[in-house]
Amino acid sequence: SFPKREARSIQVENKIYVGNLSYNTQEDELRSAFAAYGQVNSVRIISDRDTGRSKGFGFVEMATAEEASAAIAGLNNKEIGGRTLRVNVANDRAR
Repeated sequence: SFPKREARSIQVENKIYVGNLSYNTQEDELRSAFAAYGQVNSVRIISDRDTGRSKGFGFVEMATAEEASAAIAGLNNKEIGGRTLRVNVANDRAR
């Protein structure tokens, strides 16, 4: 039963947390910033359930761990939409 968990942990290395986003940042804008570092599998900006307004953070999933590492190194502390991004490996949330 270990291989399932192992496959999941590999996937987590590709998932990136992006914090301190401007509330006006769109997923397309984030996708194009990360695309400079490799293939972007998904982009999701988290929004408030009630208002639909961005909560100021999101997640980007890259195709490989190497691309994710390059994106983290390249975009952490960079400015997008007037805000300095915090970019790091996403923690695997307990479900």
